Amino acid sequence: MRRLSLVLLALVFPVVGCNALRDAFTSRADVAARANDQALTVERLAAWAGSSKQVPLDPLTMSRVSRYWVEYTLLADALASGKDLRDSATAAAVMWPVVSRLKWQHFHERLAATHTLTPQQVDSAYQAGQVRIFQHILFQVQNAAGAVSHDSAALRSTDAQKRRQAEQLLPQARTAGAGFARLASRYSDDAGSKVAGGSLGLSTRGQFVTPFEDAAWVLPPGGVSPVVKSQFGYHIIRRPPLAEVRDSFRVGLQEQLARTSDSLHMDSLDVKRKLQVTDRAPEYAKATVQDVDAARSSHRVLVKYRGGALTVSDFVRWLGALDPQILQALPQATDDQIKQFLKSLAQQQLMLQQADSAKVTLTADDWRHVRAEHDSTLAMIESLLNLTPAVVRDSGGASSEQKRNFAVGRVNDYFERVFRGRARFFPLPAFLADTLLAAAHWDVDEAGVRRAVERGQEIRADSASAGAPRMNPAPGPAPIDTSRRQGTPR
Repeated sequence: MRRLSLVLLALVFPVVGCNALRDAFTSRADVAARANDQALTVERLAAWAGSSKQVPLDPLTMSRVSRYWVEYTLLADALASGKDLRDSATAAAVMWPVVSRLKWQHFHERLAATHTLTPQQVDSAYQAGQVRIFQHILFQVQNAAGAVSHDSAALRSTDAQKRRQAEQLLPQARTAGAGFARLASRYSDDAGSKVAGGSLGLSTRGQFVTPFEDAAWVLPPGGVSPVVKSQFGYHIIRRPPLAEVRDSFRVGLQEQLARTSDSLHMDSLDVKRKLQVTDRAPEYAKATVQDVDAARSSHRVLVKYRGGALTVSDFVRWLGALDPQILQALPQATDDQIKQFLKSLAQQQLMLQQADSAKVTLTADDWRHVRAEHDSTLAMIESLLNLTPAVVRDSGGASSEQKRNFAVGRVNDYFERVFRGRARFFPLPAFLADTLLAAAHWDVDEAGVRRAVERGQEIRADSASAGAPRMNPAPGPAPIDTSRRQGTPR
């Protein structure tokens, strides 16, 4: 009979969601979140939220606060338990974005090493002239690049002055030879190139504005142009001979070949692994950005390829490693832009897998860099909480439970200060939080969160009413009822 009643209950209330049904049986939940054996009570969360007028009192915000509390509590619990958060495995997991970037760089260098150029190849490339190096000295006219001037006479005067300066320097530039670099460093107004002796790096046709382009590409090795006018001002352009720029020319060529190699390698990945962005990928990506926490465990496929896929949970991991501005720009991006972005992430994921298969490892210098960044992050967080292994040892707690309670007390104190506006809040770095969560038992109880919201609203309302001015009745007889006109019968 009991089983039949439960079946009937499910049939009678089919529209009630799982959360609502669960809430019916846990309507008096008094815990908003748990982290191992520590609990964030509804009353504590409500008291924090109710005391603050800046923090929105809604379930989504309070759920996120509860998640942040879980992460910080797990960190405090780890410190109190004597866990070494600075060991190599933890550092590697927490600093995954840095480790991955370094691995990618080493893998890229290994691919580029297959394109090392011989001296003969460098000579041949210079003589072919498809790529060239130019130097220039710029005498800049301030509004020549499009700024508006309200004093045309002053502009004409400045323009004439800059032209005279260029014409006066031209004879010296034409006879300076390799000394052209010293002249550029001294006289050029182009801050970007003057530090390199006026060098504009390796270039191909079409990279410069037309007047510059026309004058530069007719120069023989060692040749110097006449004074050239462009929208930027007046230029003196030189094409240095190979003997002066052999090293920079070779490096530029190899970097160009490496970029081409990377592109070809990516293209080959597309063909061999059959990368395909799914139709609903843009929709899933935008939803992920709107609620990252809810997406962490999603296995929806964004990009599929032979032997694997880029899932929503993978995407969340990548978002933690990328520039935060990407999250801000993604909701406004077109579907095609999002698809291209997701495809590039899948390519990078495959490249990292190839780097691991190729046994690409970090150098000793790499590890020192990784550890330094990791240690700096932990030191900042420990300072926020005023909680370090040494502080725990000196807390006076004899048992492990006392030490853990002391450590969690520091977390609660920090959140209290944040809600009262006496401290700034810093979320734990995403990969540190993920590392702590993966090794713990934790949950955020949405029913408890909703109760905390309701209770917080009560506390905030009581606080507002307590602070409002009290209206005391005026002395004397009761006021006359003026709602009725004189003579109107009662």
